[in-house]
Amino acid sequence: MATVYTLLFLLLATTCANAQFKKDTLKTNTTHKLKEVLVRGYLSAQPAISVPASVSVIGQAQIKLQQENSLVSTINTVPGVRMEERTPGSYRLSIRGSLLRSPFGVRDVKVYYDELPLTDAGGNTYLNAIDFNSVKGIEVLKGPDGSLFGANSGGVVIINPASYNSKGTTGEVGINAGSYALVHEHASVSSGSINNQFSFNQAYQTYRGYREHSYMQRHYIQAANKWQYATSNSLKVLGFYSDLNYQTPGGLTLVQYNANPALSRQATPTLPSAIAQNIGVTTRLLFGGLVNETRLNTRLRNVAAIFGNHTYFSNPFITNYEERNENTFGVRTYFEYSGIKKPNYNWNIDLGLEWSQTNADINNYGNHGGMKDTTQTADRINTNQHFFFTRYATDFFKRLHTEAALSLNYYSYQFKNIYPLNQQSFIPRNFSPQLMPRLALSYQITDNFTWRASISRGYSTPTTAEIRPTNNIINRSLNAQFGVNYETGFRLRDKFDRFMVDASVFYYRLNNAIVRQLNTDETEYYINAGGTKQPGFEFYSTAWIIRQNTEHIVRGLQISESLTLSDFTFANYNVAGVNYSGNALTGVPKQVSITDLQLLLPKEISVYVQHNYTSGLPLNDANSVYADHYNLLQAKASWTYKLSTRNALEVDIGADNLLNQKYSLGNDLNAVGNRYYNAAPLRNYFIGVNVRF
Repeated sequence: MATVYTLLFLLLATTCANAQFKKDTLKTNTTHKLKEVLVRGYLSAQPAISVPASVSVIGQAQIKLQQENSLVSTINTVPGVRMEERTPGSYRLSIRGSLLRSPFGVRDVKVYYDELPLTDAGGNTYLNAIDFNSVKGIEVLKGPDGSLFGANSGGVVIINPASYNSKGTTGEVGINAGSYALVHEHASVSSGSINNQFSFNQAYQTYRGYREHSYMQRHYIQAANKWQYATSNSLKVLGFYSDLNYQTPGGLTLVQYNANPALSRQATPTLPSAIAQNIGVTTRLLFGGLVNETRLNTRLRNVAAIFGNHTYFSNPFITNYEERNENTFGVRTYFEYSGIKKPNYNWNIDLGLEWSQTNADINNYGNHGGMKDTTQTADRINTNQHFFFTRYATDFFKRLHTEAALSLNYYSYQFKNIYPLNQQSFIPRNFSPQLMPRLALSYQITDNFTWRASISRGYSTPTTAEIRPTNNIINRSLNAQFGVNYETGFRLRDKFDRFMVDASVFYYRLNNAIVRQLNTDETEYYINAGGTKQPGFEFYSTAWIIRQNTEHIVRGLQISESLTLSDFTFANYNVAGVNYSGNALTGVPKQVSITDLQLLLPKEISVYVQHNYTSGLPLNDANSVYADHYNLLQAKASWTYKLSTRNALEVDIGADNLLNQKYSLGNDLNAVGNRYYNAAPLRNYFIGVNVRF
């Protein structure tokens, strides 16, 4: 039924918008220049209208519409992308369904921080380390794209961490407070001239949380500097430090969830409670690197980056206490050579490599009320991942855009047990090299209507957390998963930049899928078990029903719709003699519809409302238990008062979950003891004040 409502809404919105466009056109003969949205993820900036890929760009204005303490609502506006928050500070992110192998965190998705890989060689991505206000933009490249970015079978996320200012000094300080003792403070400053720009961000967040034992706290600082040391050459230095600590309340059974969803995990006859074991996570991450761009001549440029990070991670859990120290270092570089520009034909070719190494010390102890007890096991795992890539792109008659890209991927790890086996030498495991091709094209039927199609291969290696899971046994038999994605779609906009439509249909067949399994003591392990069939449809539309103006009471009205339809099922999926083939893919809703409305009023007052409908989803592979569908409604009102030409005061007030829905955002899939549910907050409120100068 929600699909019918969505389509009716889109029809009405488009009809109203087109009528208003024609009316406005009769009033003016002035020429309107489109505000071109650029995609920078594919090595060089390209207009979004012509990129032969399914790409979503989240700008700073869109980020500012949301509450300033979490990226969840912002990222979930992208069709095909699902971000969950099991407890404050604990994120899960999937693109087109990859939660099957992700009990927490990010897997199957490659994440970059500017030009620097945030995903380490072992496949771990500490996305929750980053503060909301320090993100200036996000690009989401959906579908497997290992041709330029190495092993991934879901997609790529590129975070833009800094906005460089070349016109003096600007800054912002603000504080946001809300229900359940939420406090989020941030400060930023950017300063620079034409040749050098510097930005600095600082943030602190604390939150008691809705549930018992769900307190979180994060300290965050980030700095970036861009030096234009020659006309076409620049050097960027950027990085951050994050100190994150959060408690994990644990999953509830359905009876417990219905009786009191705010409870933490309760004790059983054989296992203690979450509070008794003081379970939680501490992550301290220092990350940084250098990015140098050099224009060697009018046709040849080079981008070279070096990066590294140190991570301390600890996780007292019900059955043990895990502690990790990880060090990652690497390099990414590519050359781009462009052909001589001709009226009807342009081309360029890229050639590069990315190499990274992660060395991890992983130790497990007994957990005595949140304190380390006797050593259970201690391992060293060194992971190496590197690949070579090339891309050839052409442009015919400024209409037909084609790309052919290919990467050759290498992956290996070596390990040794320090305790109890006291192994003296590392034992290696080398994976066979893998080719990752991608072919894509787009054709601009008109200047504002483009059709696209692509085929690409996905390939995802086991992560360190899967090779050495919580059962503390190195799994040398675990292999990579792989598949092929077929996709087509279109982008449409009007010449007045008043509405835009982006639609995609795809079919992804994944083989040798990595699947999480649980022992009766709740320790986990992973196996390769068959594959999946993943046909899907994604639709995004936005329209200014009332164009932005300075004369009327309504200064602008914008409506956006994000629709995701997923018919994902298991194929040839057998575990422990049970055949799950044909069942719906665990953790993936068949339908998600998100509708946004932005209303602009006089006196710099604006109102933003978002409705999120998510259908029920299976909580186990057998599809015997489903989470209920839910409707979320959130609203935010903002008022900006200009103190002077450069200074402004901004006040925000809003509420989340206005319908007071009881729902679980971040279910524990295939949970032992049927403890599937992690309840999200009921109706809650927030207020914020920002000063810009």
